[in-house]
Amino acid sequence: MSSVNRRQLFQHSILGLAAAGGAGLVLRAGAAPTEATEDVHNYQDFLDKNGIPRVQPAGKWEPSHPDILGPFYAPGAPFRGKITSPLEPGNPLLMRGRVWGINTRKPIPNAVLDVWQADAKGRYDMTDPQNPPEWSEFRNRIRLVVDETGYYEFETIHPGAYGIGSGTRPSHIHYMVQAPGYRKLVTQIYFKGDPHIASDPWASKSNLIIETGTIKEHGGSYKQGTFDIVLAKS
Repeated sequence: MSSVNRRQLFQHSILGLAAAGGAGLVLRAGAAPTEATEDVHNYQDFLDKNGIPRVQPAGKWEPSHPDILGPFYAPGAPFRGKITSPLEPGNPLLMRGRVWGINTRKPIPNAVLDVWQADAKGRYDMTDPQNPPEWSEFRNRIRLVVDETGYYEFETIHPGAYGIGSGTRPSHIHYMVQAPGYRKLVTQIYFKGDPHIASDPWASKSNLIIETGTIKEHGGSYKQGTFDIVLAKS
């Protein structure tokens, strides 16, 4: 048996299945394909008795209702799981849900969400032209990637309503959802019980009106809402 010095042993351990070749790293001769494991994701947990995903809040197995983009979208927001800054005034809200494919009836992994909203007083970070935010700040807006089960979750505060023309826009959160092989979806969610929904030209036509519940934890409480998204095939 040939002797192996410490340096060679160390190099061998970090190379794994690689072997040094003239053109760089190559797979070691005799290496076999990695064995696959059984898919353990029990998607049946997400389905009703008829095999239809429990899609909230629309309750229908159809592409999610589209809505207006609005004037306050900004590309390139940072990837993070919290929309608002620490100690942001307002009522805490946890939003969660899944992204589904209409054609597969299964969650879509790695979909990208852009999410943005107003603060508790109904103001967007770009509302005041005399005091615009730094481009790198991206207040009250994020991007995030869903996990392998299509699940996402983020923390925020309940957005405020605001006046527009002679009316008032109800509280809402904007979503832009993109995934390879599916149509880009731009939409908004609204909140059940908001008195401005009936008179709003967009919210009054939407079935994306969520109901939030109160979660009590660690001596305090926060609201929690669920919004599932169904993407149409491109």
